[in-house]
Amino acid sequence: MSRRNMKKSLWLLAVFFLLQCIDLLGQGGKNSKPIFRIRTITAGVNLGSISDLAAIESGMAFLERAKKEFEAAGYEVQTLRIATQPLKEYLNDRSRSQAIPALKTIDRLIASKNVILSIGPVITQDEYDPEFSSWAANLIRETNNISFSVSVASKSQGIHSQTALTAAEAIVAISKASKGGEGNFRFTASANCPPNIPFFPAAYHRGVENFAIGLESPGLLKQAFENSESVEHAKRKLKTLLESKLAAVEKIALQIQQRENRAYSGIDVSPAPGLDASIGEAIETLSQAPFGDASTLTVCAAITDILKNLKVKKCGYSGLMLPVIEDRVLAKRATEGRYTVQELLLYSSVSGTGLDVIPLPGDTSRDKLAALIEDVAALSVKLSNKPLSARLFLIPGKNAGEMVTFDNPYLTDCVVMKAD
Repeated sequence: MSRRNMKKSLWLLAVFFLLQCIDLLGQGGKNSKPIFRIRTITAGVNLGSISDLAAIESGMAFLERAKKEFEAAGYEVQTLRIATQPLKEYLNDRSRSQAIPALKTIDRLIASKNVILSIGPVITQDEYDPEFSSWAANLIRETNNISFSVSVASKSQGIHSQTALTAAEAIVAISKASKGGEGNFRFTASANCPPNIPFFPAAYHRGVENFAIGLESPGLLKQAFENSESVEHAKRKLKTLLESKLAAVEKIALQIQQRENRAYSGIDVSPAPGLDASIGEAIETLSQAPFGDASTLTVCAAITDILKNLKVKKCGYSGLMLPVIEDRVLAKRATEGRYTVQELLLYSSVSGTGLDVIPLPGDTSRDKLAALIEDVAALSVKLSNKPLSARLFLIPGKNAGEMVTFDNPYLTDCVVMKAD
């Protein structure tokens, strides 16, 4: 090889190495903030009974192997999760109250491996259950890593008005049973939510054992929106960027599926935010205005257009998440009074996943909560059974307009919002 050709080869090798390093940093290099993360790998398992620890242990072992494979490829994996079929399907002859000791045993087991669990919708039909609120509060008191839900809308029954009332009572009871009302982080009222959502608390499992991926990806949206000439230009950039990054994630997931003989359900492409990865900031990058101002709805709709048409296997919500107290920018704009709960519902009509972690006054009545949950259910039904949920935080001792702080490391300070 001539000296000239050798220099050319070395130069090409150096460029290739540099590009690989840049891509690795984008995935989650150890010495820099990653542009996106894998928020969760969620395994779906079928329990034969409330005491079926073998299925839980098998699911946890799978998750550890899957995590190592993604980490070996340079990705940061934040959480490992297990979702079961709806609780009542494996209670057998036990009552819900009799199941609490077994759930405590499961809770201790998963905690030992830093795994969290969702037992799915505890109530699936439209029914008023006056005993559910005390049971829900007790489950929150007795466990730390178990999430659950109730179904407030379905294709077969439409709006579940009675279950919405039951859910409202549970939210009130949980707020009183947990410090700062933070127990409601693990409970939601879900409307037309399908199985195999990787995000909690709406997650539950159906069918063969499987797994799904959830992402924390506002950084990708922000990158695509920077220096965009128009909304349409931003959409084209975002589609190209997301399909490139998600295809790489999916390639690993398909390899895991083949090796583990566990079905791959897809990626929930919802760009879930974190305290250092704000969806509010990404939206403002394109709108060039504070979240809640005019043009917010336009950008929310534009993001949804792209999410719904990505060429990867999708699952779950695959919509725009706007969790108020999980996002510093959303919380700041709420504190500035730039949007209301009703406007969040409006954004959900073109994009979102419902009303998520919204701080409300501690004395909000059961009936007002039920009405708000019914609004989410009605929106879900009218939007062709769109998956939505309502995770509402009653803040004990706080009124609308007052600031609230949280002990939970995933939540940020925010003003208490009006429920109407």
